Amino acid sequence: QVQLVESGGGSVQAGGSLRLSCAASAYTVSSYCMGWFRQPPGKEREGVASINSDGETTYADSVQGRFTISRDDDKNTLYLLLNSLKPEDTAMYYCAASLRYCRWPLRLSLVRQSDYKYWGQGTQVTVSS
Repeated sequence: QVQLVESGGGSVQAGGSLRLSCAASAYTVSSYCMGWFRQPPGKEREGVASINSDGETTYADSVQGRFTISRDDDKNTLYLLLNSLKPEDTAMYYCAASLRYCRWPLRLSLVRQSDYKYWGQGTQVTVSS
């Protein structure tokens, strides 16, 4: 049974940093497309970043240059490094895993949430001004 377990969320001040982790079991993080999504309070869930099996990455415009998605194949863990955090980054963050390669162009992988079969339970990020 595939499990994705996120951790690393918390409360920080604007300008601060966090690193989110997503530990996978019964799923190899380097196999297919994986992504990070977030759901701000009262809003719909949106794509933040994705990484393909070949390591290619893409980001939402709102986080480009501030967030970095990566993975550690030995630890079978997906990461999201959040730098220069802003209050508008406040959201529940979810990692997701697909059973297919990321769509092309890669940015479509941030939109087609139905491509992702497995989802974690989420980790809360709160940024205060």
